[in-house]
Amino acid sequence: LMARRFQGKAGHVGATCLGEGGTSTGAFHEGVNQAAVEKLPLVLVVANNQYAYSTPSSKQFACQSLLDKAVGYGVTGHTADGTDLLDCLDVVGQAVQYARMGGGPQLVVARLLRLCGHAVHDDATYIDPRLKASAVGKDCLKVAETQLFDRKWLTREMLETWRQEIHNEIEQSVATVQREHAPDPFREKWEALSSKHLGEFSAAQ
Repeated sequence: LMARRFQGKAGHVGATCLGEGGTSTGAFHEGVNQAAVEKLPLVLVVANNQYAYSTPSSKQFACQSLLDKAVGYGVTGHTADGTDLLDCLDVVGQAVQYARMGGGPQLVVARLLRLCGHAVHDDATYIDPRLKASAVGKDCLKVAETQLFDRKWLTREMLETWRQEIHNEIEQSVATVQREHAPDPFREKWEALSSKHLGEFSAAQ
């Protein structure tokens, strides 16, 4: 966004998404702070799924809501029902519009619940059953599917085609990786720096 500004290009909006756990990192602070100071047209969508891996939100931040962080950085905050596709489309659409009109960074906090483990080895037994039984525990994919069908934005044939395409792509990717040789620690380049010049200079020291 800064580069486009230097090039004199207007009307662009940057967007990114992260989990609520990511808002506790230094990189988030530095990035949002810089974007706020420069009033960049950036939309940050935070999926507040109640757990950063197994750490509940209550042990991640002391503020009442992640929207309080928007106030602290001087950016505009929005809240969305992360289980509701239509609400997300509306809220994110407004945030993009505000950013494009010169409103600076927009922080969208979407509330939902991760209904499964963080990875295949995670049984998610730490998730509070009361959250699963609450409104935040709705399956966003099933809600979105129903909404798309109701508005005739999607047919079952289209959905099945998408699912098959995704399945095929995953299977092809897995097959490709499985055919590759394991890395050889004696032949691979383990330079921490991507610049060859700097890497050689570092090794020479």
